Amino acid sequence: MSERTSAPCRCGCADARGATAHAIVAALAQDDLDAAIALGLLSANFDDGDGIVCRQCTGACTQALRSAREARLRALAARERYRARNLRLQRRADERAAQRAATPAPTSAADNSVGDTIADTSPPATQRPALPSAAAAALARAKAKAAQRGPT
Repeated sequence: MSERTSAPCRCGCADARGATAHAIVAALAQDDLDAAIALGLLSANFDDGDGIVCRQCTGACTQALRSAREARLRALAARERYRARNLRLQRRADERAAQRAATPAPTSAADNSVGDTIADTSPPATQRPALPSAAAAALARAKAKAAQRGPT
């Protein structure tokens, strides 16, 4: 990371004390965010008394530099909120899946009367995906209807 001391700022300021600010402005003008960040666009001492902002640059130049910094900080904060939301949604989905897996499938008299052949060929209850209660009830009704018809 080298500071450009010889090139003046876009606003015409050539104060050597603002070389870092001038380099950041030049990087932003070239749409090189990586270089601007490497030069200190997101630095904690950006607005300190002896920080990165050049005190000799025009107000518009300084405001453009601050605006670019604030926009990048907002974008980074939004990305963190997005990642936190995705983690939260994934955690909730995992909790629901674990809760469904822990809940035993509803049993009825119709399930027991179907016979051993169905029970023997089905996987253990711990390996079955949990069904919503409406689907489980519909399945139980279908099994009871099949049991009433008898073997085909």
